[in-house]
Amino acid sequence: MVKVSIGIPIYNVEEYLRECLDSIMNQTFKNFEVIMVDDGSTDNSFNICQEFAARDSRFKLIHQANIGVAGARNTCLKHMKGEYISWVDSDDKVEPNYLERLLEVQAETQADLVDGYNYSFKDGMRYYYDLTHISPTLDAVEISKEELFLRLLEGFRIVLWGNLAKKELYQGVYFITGKNYEDNGTRFKLYFRANKIVILPEPLYGYRGGRKGSIMTNKNTSETLKKKLQDFEDITANSENFIYFMDISQSKEVVEKIHQQYLGHLYSLSKTDLEGQNEEKYENYTTKYRNRRQKILE
Repeated sequence: MVKVSIGIPIYNVEEYLRECLDSIMNQTFKNFEVIMVDDGSTDNSFNICQEFAARDSRFKLIHQANIGVAGARNTCLKHMKGEYISWVDSDDKVEPNYLERLLEVQAETQADLVDGYNYSFKDGMRYYYDLTHISPTLDAVEISKEELFLRLLEGFRIVLWGNLAKKELYQGVYFITGKNYEDNGTRFKLYFRANKIVILPEPLYGYRGGRKGSIMTNKNTSETLKKKLQDFEDITANSENFIYFMDISQSKEVVEKIHQQYLGHLYSLSKTDLEGQNEEKYENYTTKYRNRRQKILE
């Protein structure tokens, strides 16, 4: 039986794809499969995937018309046969012992989900983060769901890459199509199902910073500002989905803290790119949100 299924949604990343796939092919742990879903790429990405599928039978290629990264992830899930699931973004890379360490920690702790950490790389340089605030000795630590949920909105991003989860946690889980940051609106559902969650403060996953074509590297033209506002709307929708699950499952104390954090993010949004009708829309939204929040907490 395959131990780990690695899902890789792929779209127009020919410049970075070989480095990503090579880093997976060179894993010290060998019992894995890679589900590559080419989501209608128009560059050379599909041909590169074909090369790896021909070289290594563990690499499986699926081509589909472009429906977005969430749809590509859903296709990955349909074809995964491993006992565990991990995700790698197609412009990133992983350390040679990425799978080995995640599996070691899972075996030692019997965790349903092991969250690893990342370093960033750009222009030949690597950038590491101080993780001693998580664990002074950098040993793996178990985290309670309450503490985890409070951390999720502090970071405001819930990423899929860099972790290992039992496949059964994904049963019935599908990614919401048509929105950016689809991991925000889906990943937290795994935490509800996990009986034990462990954090591994080791930089095993390489996150590529400042990729060309990224909204973060573009100047603030009217188009990029429009895109940013759409991103904010998508993040807001995903966060509201998360808060809904909190409202029906967690204590009032946890829910109140989460609502406060969420309002803080909304206030910071109002000081960035909003003006005119968007500012008016924001004011109406936050007023309704505060009223609804008060009713929930009464």
